[in-house]
Amino acid sequence: MPEDRKPGPSSPFLHDATLLGHAGRDLPARGGRAVNPPVVRASTVVFDSLADWTDAMPRRMEPDFMQYGRFGTPSHFALNDALARLEGAEAALALPSGLAAIVATYLAFLGPGDHALVADTVYAPNRNCCNGLLKRIGVETTFYDPAVGAGIAELIRPETKLIFLEAPGSLTFEMQDVPAIAEAARARGVVTAIDNTWATPLYFKPLAHGVDVSIMAGTKYVVGHSDAMLGTIATDAPHYERIKKTIHELGYAVGPDDAWLALRGLRTLAVRLARHHETGLRLAEWLQGRSEVARVFHPALPGDPGHALWRRDFAGACGLFGLELQPVPEAAVAALVDGLELFGIGASWGGYESLVLPTRPEKLRSAVPWSGRGPTLRLHAGLEDPQDLIDDLAAGFERLRAVAG
Repeated sequence: MPEDRKPGPSSPFLHDATLLGHAGRDLPARGGRAVNPPVVRASTVVFDSLADWTDAMPRRMEPDFMQYGRFGTPSHFALNDALARLEGAEAALALPSGLAAIVATYLAFLGPGDHALVADTVYAPNRNCCNGLLKRIGVETTFYDPAVGAGIAELIRPETKLIFLEAPGSLTFEMQDVPAIAEAARARGVVTAIDNTWATPLYFKPLAHGVDVSIMAGTKYVVGHSDAMLGTIATDAPHYERIKKTIHELGYAVGPDDAWLALRGLRTLAVRLARHHETGLRLAEWLQGRSEVARVFHPALPGDPGHALWRRDFAGACGLFGLELQPVPEAAVAALVDGLELFGIGASWGGYESLVLPTRPEKLRSAVPWSGRGPTLRLHAGLEDPQDLIDDLAAGFERLRAVAG
């Protein structure tokens, strides 16, 4: 990577909000240039001579060298550059989805006979990959209690090659002591990776806390408008070369239009995420006061079990959190959810719209069995007015009580 494009302290822009507005815009141009880098669509890339083609082959792994469309165009390079700067990483890569980024990371570091430690609270498709694809190729997975902290050292075996974290955890939002786990892993030569979709690098920087590989489902807050699929990986050498080689071998490629949408979304991430944080926390605090709610899962709440870790390591939260209702019939939950006007029922999250989904954490835990008694829901607070969302939920609880009796 050219010296003047390295991320981190050497950058002339030290604040993330400024980086978001300027990174990835330094592409060469003749005369004037557009504020937004244009979309470059290409599969075949031609060269002027056989010598040029021969010289290009060894350079295809470089972060910003266009040799073949599947390896990236200037649209991808602009996004990768912006992501790397934001992450404080030497390089970043875009993939077709968050799950693709997870799978590529696993396959880059794990092979037959290897062992992985994976947080018990990871994203369900991640868990499915461990129990399916990784198992089929001879990789053993141990799901660990996210509260293990430095005790992870006792779970590391000679064949352990990767520890995968997610903080907070999926559905129930347990925090982890990321620096302690990363330190224990590094002492044993084990690579660490984390799904950082919830916080994004604006509110938590994994590499600065000792993690080797930072992963996001860029579909969520990076794109921000629920209209493109994307995964991202940020890391330093030598992990970058290993991961990029694996991505090439898998044939993963992101369309340039999706890369452009992600880059456009990235420009407003700071202002959007601040609003998601504010609205999500306001809803969580309001829900804590409802008699129909047994507990709220949100690490930014002072009473949450993971609050101290969140406050120590994170700069903010997002709009995604969970809750457990008091025991009620399924029909009562349906009455609450089905009548909501401002919360869509749908997978994914991170867009401008609010969402609600029923969850089943008891089906996705093995290290620490789920102890909840009532139905659980996941909420995503969008960019609507918070009071309107509260009023919508309040009407939903009226319906719930009418059915529950």
